[in-house]
Amino acid sequence: MRPSTLLDLAEKHGVHLPDALTGAEPPKLRATDERGWFRFQRLYDAARSCLRTPEDIQRLVREAAEEDVRDGSGWLEIQVDPTSYAPLLGGLIPALEIILDAVDSASRETGLGMRVLVAANRMKHPLDARTLARLAVRYADRGIVGFGLSNDERRGMARDFDRAFAIAREGGLLAAPHGGELAGPASVRDCLDDLDASRIGHGVRAAENPRLLKRLADRQITCEVCPSSNVALGVYEKPEDVPLRTLFEAGVPMALGADDPLLFGSRLAAQYELAREHHGFTDAELAELARQSVRGSAAPVDVRERLLGGIDAWLAG
Repeated sequence: MRPSTLLDLAEKHGVHLPDALTGAEPPKLRATDERGWFRFQRLYDAARSCLRTPEDIQRLVREAAEEDVRDGSGWLEIQVDPTSYAPLLGGLIPALEIILDAVDSASRETGLGMRVLVAANRMKHPLDARTLARLAVRYADRGIVGFGLSNDERRGMARDFDRAFAIAREGGLLAAPHGGELAGPASVRDCLDDLDASRIGHGVRAAENPRLLKRLADRQITCEVCPSSNVALGVYEKPEDVPLRTLFEAGVPMALGADDPLLFGSRLAAQYELAREHHGFTDAELAELARQSVRGSAAPVDVRERLLGGIDAWLAG
């Protein structure tokens, strides 16, 4: 969400925002302890509470697409938990349909390919996750391509959600749970062993375990790495501490992402700039990072071929 949009929506709906969300700079965050995570979640929830009508959702999704196009992206997969919006949008199914309609409209208006991953919340009961998984499968023909698991990975065991992920996989959706961010390599291993993940949200802490790195590389499991987010939340102290080079040289595919630009203050292109500036990635290596994100996506074959051709053209130019 753009900061200006947040302020507009807060004024529109009479929402009082925390001071940390009204300043010119992104909030100072550190989520590696309980108090820090609670503050991060409180700010996230405050921003989300400003989305109260279908028009708000449409604006949010359209602007996200516009920002990605501006950064040179040709494909965007957004992850959403529709239960967060259900109380204000008429229920779970209406909320999901509003989101899917917004994605479809934004894609047509901007020319950006877009799809949706439905995410369960590991802080809620696993039965809720099963409900979401069934709903995601039901709407697979409307642009849902995957099923995720979000929130603090230090809470809620991955295996508690194994049935939900089985439902999603059996319905043809890719499994993309979060792991290996606030928790260590074991949380990545749990995503593989218990949820049969085909993609990992974050996954950077796998760099601490060479055997796990090899496993990810051998299976070509893409890690959705968000360097600026990792630093902002205190997972790593400095951009150069994020183990991009370790993952890359181990052969682990990565899809760089911005996570939440509102709270972390940077978007997609900035992640590639970080890789160049702080990790010495060359143009050829940056191009390979971009290719990895395309290959790890749920984009149709013809879209992948077009995007890969564009990357090759950028490198050749």
